[in-house]
Amino acid sequence: MKKLSILCASLMLTGQSVFADTISIRADEWYPINGEPGAAKPGFMIELAEKVFGAAGHTVDYKLMPWERALDSVRKGDFDCVVGAYKEDAPDFVFPDEFWGYDDTAFFTRSGHNWSFDGLDSLLTQKVAVINGYAYGDELDALIEANPGVFQGLGGNDALEKNIKKLEAGRVDVVIESPSVMQAKLKDMGVSGIGMAGTMNEPSEMYIACSPAKASSKDYVALVDKGTRALRESGELDAILAKYGMSDWK
Repeated sequence: MKKLSILCASLMLTGQSVFADTISIRADEWYPINGEPGAAKPGFMIELAEKVFGAAGHTVDYKLMPWERALDSVRKGDFDCVVGAYKEDAPDFVFPDEFWGYDDTAFFTRSGHNWSFDGLDSLLTQKVAVINGYAYGDELDALIEANPGVFQGLGGNDALEKNIKKLEAGRVDVVIESPSVMQAKLKDMGVSGIGMAGTMNEPSEMYIACSPAKASSKDYVALVDKGTRALRESGELDAILAKYGMSDWK
């Protein structure tokens, strides 16, 4: 009993949680936001999660999973959180106040393809590749749902790679993706001859978001808010982002 009291006092002094949790994070690969588990550079959101939760004595269990299944599993409470989420992805999830960057929706084509984005209606003249379960904004989401003959959706951890290969082969004309994610994937695949043909120019906030089915989610997002502010003040946030060629969004 005496040893337990000493241990508890020690943990209180160090600021660590007496009851350390393993916080499970699931998402599809979306580098540089989140990449390969266990890699030297697993993605800046994974590094941020490890920092903010680690400061409270928790550990992170991060694995890849198709995005639709990740959302469903976290929603049910099978896992704790997803990363790289817009509020439109899962409005019922528990979100922190602090977001982890901005993202935009961009349109990519093969070099020499005579098309550029000129409003949503301009997509209707093309064959367009998307990823199942992604939120592209209310208007574009509605257009995708109403035009299954135009938009071709894929799921799975390698959906973006497959969409790029379809674009190279001429099976689709346009791939919709985040600019930073697409550029990182093209570099990783060694693919050239694909360029950006426009953006929505409507930056969206990206978050780590936690399960609406778990009472612990409120505690976790509170740690995200506190930890993000601490990382910003200490300069650690800038150091993590610099590894990925990025800078603070505030």
